[in-house]
Amino acid sequence: MNRVILMGRLTRDPEVRYSQGERTMAIARYTLAVDRRGRRNQDGGEQTADFIPCVAFDRAGEFAEKYFRQGMRVLISGRIQTGSYVNKDGQKVYTTEVIIDDQEFADSKGAAADMGGYQNAGNYQQPTQRPAPSSAIGDGFMNIPDGVEDEGLPFN
Repeated sequence: MNRVILMGRLTRDPEVRYSQGERTMAIARYTLAVDRRGRRNQDGGEQTADFIPCVAFDRAGEFAEKYFRQGMRVLISGRIQTGSYVNKDGQKVYTTEVIIDDQEFADSKGAAADMGGYQNAGNYQQPTQRPAPSSAIGDGFMNIPDGVEDEGLPFN
């Protein structure tokens, strides 16, 4: 089974390109900085995070382009894919990346707006207050219209 679940912060805004051909598709690439558990080296001598390259296709790529920004904490799941190519110097280069199946925000909008120094974090709007239904009474409950039988309600 090839399944990976990661939570980390975006190191920069996603880089998005669109495929050519009969059906265009968004291809978003971004890198997640994932903390290594239990590693808290203060002298700077050892890396305390892994930087994982991720690729999201089609609607997931469009979602990343529209909503993901540098510094945001996201949760992804997908599969690891390895590959290789020969670079312009004739050397074989090996690649490893996560092909994303699912991705979501790991912080609330309020937490994302206060990310403690991460760039571009202030672009989020707080959710607007939903207006109360016109038939609501002061305590947030709705009035039950006359003629509705108590027996049909799902609670006592």
